[in-house]
Amino acid sequence: MTYSEENYLKTIFHLTVVSNSEVSTNSIAEMMETKASSVTDMIKKLAEKDLVNYKKYQGVSLTNKGKLAAKMIVRRHRLWEVFLVENLNFSWDEVHEVAEQLEHIKSEKLISELDRFLGYPKRDPHGDPIPDDQGNFKILNKVLLSELKKGESGIFVGVKDSSVAFLQFLDKRNIGLGDEIKIIEREPFDQSVLIKINEQELRVSHLISGNIFIKIT
Repeated sequence: MTYSEENYLKTIFHLTVVSNSEVSTNSIAEMMETKASSVTDMIKKLAEKDLVNYKKYQGVSLTNKGKLAAKMIVRRHRLWEVFLVENLNFSWDEVHEVAEQLEHIKSEKLISELDRFLGYPKRDPHGDPIPDDQGNFKILNKVLLSELKKGESGIFVGVKDSSVAFLQFLDKRNIGLGDEIKIIEREPFDQSVLIKINEQELRVSHLISGNIFIKIT
């Protein structure tokens, strides 16, 4: 596969995980910041390679072959992110762009040895699961911080928004994976919440709480 084909497979995989259904060409185009007509052309090529199922006006889904290929791309990407953070002093907001380039290296031995070297990590620096060499991964039961009620608490296990701006926002406020967060109060007007984290109280907007994944304790 070309780099472009791999990027399309990964995008479809991510959209499928979120929607748990077939995805539209428009949603793919929006996520990849390209024209819907370009997406349609690529989808047809992927369908010819038995990587996607596609019927006009009915959406796109990955075949079993396409799912495995997408999972291997995601596996490479997330392992490289772990390596960059743990061994090359990258911060979690710096790794995505570099991993986007490294994920296209297809050497199975390299990725297998990288996995072994890292101690077979289960999650990347953003809390997302890393598929094993068979494409299997465990989905963590989690909810958004915005869904918690007053008095409820949980452990920060991942982010919905992995943009540089959001990750830097969390860093500035010393909010990181593994932190326990408790809802102290919720403002009915704008749904902002007062939270307790690291023995400090902090008010965050609904936008922020809607991008933080929590495992309820």
